[in-house]
Order: sequence, then structure tokens, then C-alpha cells
Amino acid sequence: QGNATAQYSLGVMYANGDGVPKNVVEAVRWYRLAADQKYADAQYNLGVMYANGDGVPKNAVEAVRWYRLAADQGVALAQGNLGWMYYNGDGVPKNAVEAMRWFRLVADQGDAPAQHYLGLMYYNGEGVPKNYVVAYGLLNLSSVDFAPAIQLRDALEKIMSVTQIEAGQALSMKLQSSDHFLQTLDEAAR
Repeated sequence: QGNATAQYSLGVMYANGDGVPKNVVEAVRWYRLAADQKYADAQYNLGVMYANGDGVPKNAVEAVRWYRLAADQGVALAQGNLGWMYYNGDGVPKNAVEAMRWFRLVADQGDAPAQHYLGLMYYNGEGVPKNYVVAYGLLNLSSVDFAPAIQLRDALEKIMSVTQIEAGQALSMKLQSSDHFLQTLDEAAR
């Protein structure tokens, strides 16, 4: 069994070559020992290893499995990656509703890329009814920390009325200051 924290730490050391020669195969071995004991960060890192083919054969299905285990324990990076896998149909059937569910969890924690992808989904009407005001609000909010959102937000402005843009800007400020991000988002989307 062993100490999961120590096993995870050894995995990180081998993955990064920190104090030991870099060895991704050895990193996977240590991550797996910790992950099998439900150590969430080790589960997430195993997901990354499988997604990238580092130390193991590239396998999107295995990546999803490990991301889900970590995501179910609240690891935001795993939740975001799982949303991305569902959005793209990588390792799972493409499913906008499931992608939306995971992106919402991460966006609620202030993650700008997740807020951007939610905005993109509202812009395209993927998994939700198309809503330019909500899309704009999310893209404007995420553009502060995630540059790709700026281009889509600016493109969206070209097809929105002044009133819609103002409503989107107001939503962005409301989302930023709200202690209840998802509730605020859901109210705006109605």
C-alpha cells in the first residue's frame, strides 16, 4: 500500500527530473500507486500522462477514466480536461451537455478558460440555447485572464446590438462580483 502522498511526490520528482533523473515511466509507476489509493492529484496526473502518451501508450479512454476519478474529488484541472474531452469527443462520445456540466464546475471556481468555453457554447448554442448576451458576458469576463476569449468577444460585438452589448458587459461585472456564479449565470440565461 504505502504512503500515497510520498508516492505522488516521487511521481512528480520523476516526471520533472527533480532530484532524480527524469523518467516518465517511473513517474507513471509512482502516480499509479498513489492513484490506486484514491489520491486525486495522482489520478489527474495519470490522466495527463495517458492523454499525452508520456510513459504509457497514448490512450484517451484511459485519460478520461483517470480525469473522472480526480474530477469527482473536485480537482479543477481534471474537471476542465474532462469537459474538454466531452466537448471534442476525445475518449468519449462528443456530448455538449456533459461538457457544459464539467465546464460549469470549473468556471464556478474562477477558471477563465472554462468561462471562455462556456461562452463559446452559448455563442454556438451547444448544449444550451444560443444566447449572445450570456456568451458576451462570459467571454468578456474570461478575456481578462484568457486572451483567446478577446477575439471571439470582439467578433460577437459585430453581430450584437448596443443594448445587447451593454447587457453582456453588465452580466460580466455581475458574474465577477457574485459569490454565486452559477446562480447568476442561470438567471441570466433564462
